[in-house]
Amino acid sequence: MKVVILAAGVGSRIRPLTDNKPKSLLPIGNKSILERMLENIEVAGIRDVIIITGYLEEQIRNFTYKNFKNLNFTYKRNDIYSETNTGYSLLLAREFVGAGDFVKFDADVVFEFKILKKLINCPHSALCIDRNINLEAEEVKVRVDESGKIVEVGKSMDPKLALGESIGIEKINSDAGKVLFAELEDLMKDKANYSRYYDDSYPTIVKAGLPMTAVDITGLKWVEIDTHDDYELALKTFDQS
Repeated sequence: MKVVILAAGVGSRIRPLTDNKPKSLLPIGNKSILERMLENIEVAGIRDVIIITGYLEEQIRNFTYKNFKNLNFTYKRNDIYSETNTGYSLLLAREFVGAGDFVKFDADVVFEFKILKKLINCPHSALCIDRNINLEAEEVKVRVDESGKIVEVGKSMDPKLALGESIGIEKINSDAGKVLFAELEDLMKDKANYSRYYDDSYPTIVKAGLPMTAVDITGLKWVEIDTHDDYELALKTFDQS
């Protein structure tokens, strides 16, 4: 199992906090977002990590090298991070992942270890889903069948049909990874698709008939930090940890 962390973005919606610091290194209590994430990865027993960098990348490289000697880091810079989105960044991890399974994190998600444990224990590709969310246009929504298999995923689907929101923590097995990276490669041949998100390609996995499961993490602690309100929520949620 390998880990892919997408950490190339500027975090413009949370400026001025990110004027001189990448969002992943913002403090949540006495630890940064990235530090909490990497500690969870260590506890899970995973050692191989690629970080897709871009904005203020040297801060991320220096922090990880200094503080996590037990992890094997690979860094891949998205040289056009200001022109692209997460779909382009994820494609840069293709060679690192190879034919194996991987867990993918957005670098702005704070979460407790139980979430990662539940995800890793899932035998198939899986998305972590929270049912206790007011679903709007921005959320990546997920619909499942009676067995929990994902049959639809995306931002545009009808919220009334959705089980909940995908929180940006996923496990992708080798077969699904081949489909995913092939789709992203095809998309990124056209610069008009540089703004696409990685989850825009998840429906291709579902349509290919490959098993992708919803891992219900409702009630467990997590916060995706996009705005100042999100940051304040993260500080309150993890203030004792």
